[in-house]
Amino acid sequence: MHIPMRNSRPLKTIAIASGKGGVGKTNVAVNLAVALARMGRRVMLFDADLGLANADLLLGLRPTRSLHDLVTGTASTLEEIVTEGPDGLLLVPSASGISGMANLTPAEHTGLIRAFSTYDQPLDVLIVDTAAGLQDSVTSFCVAVQNVSVVICDEPASLTDAYALIKVLHQDHGLRRFRVVCNMLRTPESGRRLMQKLSSVCMQYLPEVILEASGMIPMDEDLRRAVQRREPVVSLYPNSLSGRALVELARQADRWAVADSDVGGIGFFVERMLQGSC
Repeated sequence: MHIPMRNSRPLKTIAIASGKGGVGKTNVAVNLAVALARMGRRVMLFDADLGLANADLLLGLRPTRSLHDLVTGTASTLEEIVTEGPDGLLLVPSASGISGMANLTPAEHTGLIRAFSTYDQPLDVLIVDTAAGLQDSVTSFCVAVQNVSVVICDEPASLTDAYALIKVLHQDHGLRRFRVVCNMLRTPESGRRLMQKLSSVCMQYLPEVILEASGMIPMDEDLRRAVQRREPVVSLYPNSLSGRALVELARQADRWAVADSDVGGIGFFVERMLQGSC
């Protein structure tokens, strides 16, 4: 049962990003969102993978409307497209066919800001599941949030592409702090090695960047079964190794601070997002 929260908490915004696909980024975003909702937080998950949206599938939902309806004007308010998921989680579904926020017309920009700005329901956390890679929409979302979490796995390409993403966000957009989630781990030691490798490269070439290990998520059979059943592992198998690790990630995220300058609501986030896409 969802427990509504007070509306006095400033909105915490988190982007879940990755340098490449196939690292389990959306699974992390979905389970983080559900775990926070199960803690009593009022959570909105924004599926911002504008080409390959699939957060709804992992949640077992079938939305009838999406972000595309807001952009095209067939929906005028966020409430019209928001879909409620497990434990009161609110999903903003995306859809294929939107190439990126940078390609929206000025009128579409204005309409999107208005739709988000007029959303007056209490929210504690907004989680943005970005697309994988370095497309413009990804950097726009990452610049707009307070916390950027980069998901990596034990593959050479994952590390290389994660470093490239961090480099672009730092050198071109001024971001300095990144939280790193090591996902689909065979052993805890493999996660420590991954973090050490990424930290070593960043210390050498991006000395001003600060990396924080925020999650070590093992791959287990329960996680696979949850994905196959289209349910979050934190709901279906909360006591599994992966479920407990994702709940711990949520506990950490719940403690992440919100700067005094970032106390605006969801409309403020969208304004920053669209400014970053210009």
